[in-house]
Amino acid sequence: MTKKLIIFTDGGARGNPGPSGIGVVIKSETGQILNEISQIIGQTTNNVAEYQAVVAALEYLKNNYQSTISNYQFNFFLDSKLVVNQLNGLFKIKENHLRELMLKVRNLEQEVGGNISYSYIPREKNWEADALVNKALDGNISSQ
Repeated sequence: MTKKLIIFTDGGARGNPGPSGIGVVIKSETGQILNEISQIIGQTTNNVAEYQAVVAALEYLKNNYQSTISNYQFNFFLDSKLVVNQLNGLFKIKENHLRELMLKVRNLEQEVGGNISYSYIPREKNWEADALVNKALDGNISSQ
């Protein structure tokens, strides 16, 4: 029996580049929140922050769902069309630093296993992850 997890990720930079944070919300298929991540990640760009949020989510999944990982469908939702299209192989990655983050994502995907998908959603549907980004950037940092 396949279990589904719904993962909302967001990253943002104030100033782009500037102070940056990530937000991740992991839910069961019934909508129950299983975990939230809200972290400041230093000075970077919006795109790097978006990738770092995906990396943080995959690291959490690797560390917490390893024993039954093959039974899972992981559905990621992001409000960055660029990052979703790069993760889905539709857009080329021209910047080396983003290519390195993509490689990190691909390595983590292999470690996590299961079936992983990435979908774009409008920003207003990603409000929970966005709120966690702002929480981190406003100095109310909590982590996992």
